[in-house]
Amino acid sequence: MFSIAVFTVAAKSIVAASGACAIVYKGYQMMPGPAAQLKLMKLFKDGNVYKPIKRIRSNATYEVKQYPEIKRVGVYEDHTQLIFSVPDGMNPQEITSKLWLFKQGFGERIDLTGDSKTFNLEIYKVELKTFDYYLEEIKEAVKGYNLPILAGKTRKGYIVYDMCEHPHLLVAGETGSGKSVQLRSILTTLITCASDKLELYCADLKRTEFHLFRGIAKTVDIEPLHLQTTLLKINKELVRRGNLLDKHELSNINDLPESVRPKYIVLAVDEVALLKKEKVIMGIIEDISAIGRALGVFLILSMQRPDADILDGKLKNNLTVRMAFRHADEINSRITLGTGEATHIKQSQKGRFYLSLEGLRQTQAPYLDLAKAKEILAPYKRLNEPKISNTNKIIEVTDYEVLEEVSSDFIEFGVLDNDNER
Repeated sequence: MFSIAVFTVAAKSIVAASGACAIVYKGYQMMPGPAAQLKLMKLFKDGNVYKPIKRIRSNATYEVKQYPEIKRVGVYEDHTQLIFSVPDGMNPQEITSKLWLFKQGFGERIDLTGDSKTFNLEIYKVELKTFDYYLEEIKEAVKGYNLPILAGKTRKGYIVYDMCEHPHLLVAGETGSGKSVQLRSILTTLITCASDKLELYCADLKRTEFHLFRGIAKTVDIEPLHLQTTLLKINKELVRRGNLLDKHELSNINDLPESVRPKYIVLAVDEVALLKKEKVIMGIIEDISAIGRALGVFLILSMQRPDADILDGKLKNNLTVRMAFRHADEINSRITLGTGEATHIKQSQKGRFYLSLEGLRQTQAPYLDLAKAKEILAPYKRLNEPKISNTNKIIEVTDYEVLEEVSSDFIEFGVLDNDNER
């Protein structure tokens, strides 16, 4: 009888303890960090985010699903952070292409960044806010960068990168999305923060965006033939810089002695899609995208509607940074980003875009109106600058293969001087 009583008491104690543990575990599950971790694991399973591994047992083949591993969970005042890694051999695009999956689980206010192995998912409590362009604040933010591109702000603060490290930028978005203001902001930052080591060339084929930079840029071309002339000169400069690196047995112009180091060249082309029939122009642009980084020559290309014929494999792959403002449909968004996220930006969210740079994050561009930009850029204007080009200097070439036959009399090596606005 005694043993039965002891057993009964012990059993009741175990049941009570089990109940207490269940309550504690339930409470643990409801804490922000563990709850986010459990939700992420569920998303991996629901979205089939795993690496399949085939195993054999008793002459029968079966599949084991290896899911990403959550390395760390952090809960902060304004956001929750989840760091996870994918199994070796798993394509990281299985993560980056499924931003929609993480939004289904955690909502719209998330950022997903990472590399080929480790990813950082951040879930925020507050929405992104619009902000104005303040030059002094921006100068402070871009200190230490050779060729600073101020992309905008996330909820953590300014996003700045060095074009020398991440060459060639694509900015795309429909009318009214904020694309034009972003171009204005990016070029204004480059001019005010890197003018001593920069040569800027602009092409404004719609004649609506780059008039602001006349008298500052070396050229503002408004006709394809004028742009072709500029590009032929830049093409010769690419050859010269390559020879200079060979002479010094170096691989990047940043490593050259300062006495012979040429300035960076940035070519900004608005509505590059209008050039898709221009074989010579597109040939040189593709060459710049392929070899420009080492030679200090960089592209900023923009378009309202992404064109798959323009953004073919070679050029698209070399545009290492992309800013996708609101897109009209998922097809266009996928051409720009590889995902459909840019279609989900609301029309009311002016200046909002997805930044594709070591992952995908939602970013807010600064607002810089035209009058303020003119005021900021006034000290950089050259005086008495002609506003149209001397058309006698136009070089007409119909075939990209004959570029080397163009007379070098038209080409000025090194700093491309004495070019008027066109």
